[in-house]
Amino acid sequence: MKFKILIVVVLLVLLLIILVQNTQEVVFRIFFWTISMSQVILVPLAVLLGFLFGYFVRRTERGRRK
Repeated sequence: MKFKILIVVVLLVLLLIILVQNTQEVVFRIFFWTISMSQVILVPLAVLLGFLFGYFVRRTERGRRK
């Protein structure tokens, strides 16, 4: 269990370093919308969406096995 906690702490520190170094504004387009935001907002949002996607995929596959 302590190994998992260590891995999570290391990943959080790496994410924090990435956030501190990337503060410029990013512009991206989705179909007809143009969205501009700071990378400080975009990176955690992408990490959160990726985590939630993985969580729900794992949860639905676990439900199929039962």
